[in-house]
Amino acid sequence: MNNIIIAIDGPAGSGKTTTAREVAKKLNYIYIDTGAMYRAVTLAWLRLNTELTEEIICGLMDKIGIRLELINNEQKTLLNNEDVSEDIRLPEVTKNVSPVSAIGCVRQKLVQMQRELAKNRGVVMDGRDIGTVVLPDAELKIFLIATPETRAKRRLLELQEKGIESNLEEIKNLIITRDNYDSSRELSPLTKAADAIEIDTSNLTIQQQTEKVLEMAINIINKMPS
Repeated sequence: MNNIIIAIDGPAGSGKTTTAREVAKKLNYIYIDTGAMYRAVTLAWLRLNTELTEEIICGLMDKIGIRLELINNEQKTLLNNEDVSEDIRLPEVTKNVSPVSAIGCVRQKLVQMQRELAKNRGVVMDGRDIGTVVLPDAELKIFLIATPETRAKRRLLELQEKGIESNLEEIKNLIITRDNYDSSRELSPLTKAADAIEIDTSNLTIQQQTEKVLEMAINIINKMPS
């Protein structure tokens, strides 16, 4: 099978992470969760219990190691060899990940890592700037969207399943705030690539949106020269 790169972008709660993971599993591709990498940096900064400045964050980037590893058939995020897969999903991390992600040295280092991971192709990578900045040569670019209400309900369910109490209205407001921040930031804003295919997942199940992306990917793969 010819290997391609699949870039899946979209705002928080649009279903990109679960969809990307399932598509990668079906194609036997490597799944790369770039959001987890930015969350790991945010968690490392929060643990310092200090103000957010470019100097502090850039100094931190030289001291931390981030790895994505498949453990017991599940992708785990390791921060300096510690499994932080659960901690990076905490509301405090979600609240602060956008401003941390907007800092130049953070994006520069992580984008370099992401491109290295994808250099042999056969990957599904999700995030906010994959199709526009990280992997603009991806053969298939998908941009997932959903209403803020739908996305808030999904995030609330995720938190409840992990035993984390939260409020639907607070989550919705946080999502809208993050959308505005991510879309308007100067460095690598959340935007749909000109050649990306938009899918509204508001009324789709994970299986349905996975099948849509998988069908597009297989069509591209089948048309490639052997």
